[in-house]
Amino acid sequence: MSILESNLSLRQGRCSLVLGGVRSGKSRLAERLARESRLPVTYLATATASDDEMRARIAAHRQHRPADWALIEEPLALPAALASSCTAGHCVLVECLTLWLANLLWAEDPGRLEAELAALDALLPRLPGQVIFVGNEVNMGVIPVNDLARRYGDLAGSLHQRIAAQAQQVVLTVAGLPLVLKGPSISVG
Repeated sequence: MSILESNLSLRQGRCSLVLGGVRSGKSRLAERLARESRLPVTYLATATASDDEMRARIAAHRQHRPADWALIEEPLALPAALASSCTAGHCVLVECLTLWLANLLWAEDPGRLEAELAALDALLPRLPGQVIFVGNEVNMGVIPVNDLARRYGDLAGSLHQRIAAQAQQVVLTVAGLPLVLKGPSISVG
């Protein structure tokens, strides 16, 4: 990419989607991409510390992040947080889409869920700067037994497809290795 193309992509916005299963290396890859952007980074966290295991996961993520990254913790109002934090010449790393969806489902407010999804869809093409979304690929196994799990998988798959359609880069991470599905290649690092 030339300097001119790079500057244009910063003004128009650049979107990456990093998918993978649990412990696939997707978060570490997304953090690496954010560091390599050489832009100021805001880490937009959607997780909530609902139990000891989740508190440990959050603590591990904190240790991987550089100290100079800004942090926004927002479990439900992701589009509003993105709208206020995305600026030209800045990188926002969203960790993670599927936790955000789970939070919205657990809130048991179908109107809010639909409104937040619609707001994200409307906002995506207008975001300046660089945005890196992280999501768990949850639909590569058996069909879940209960309706809530099926709905969650359907929502996650649909959301990932909509973001992937607009993203300049989509990466599936397996066993710590990036498989680029769309966009520029990534070195195995």
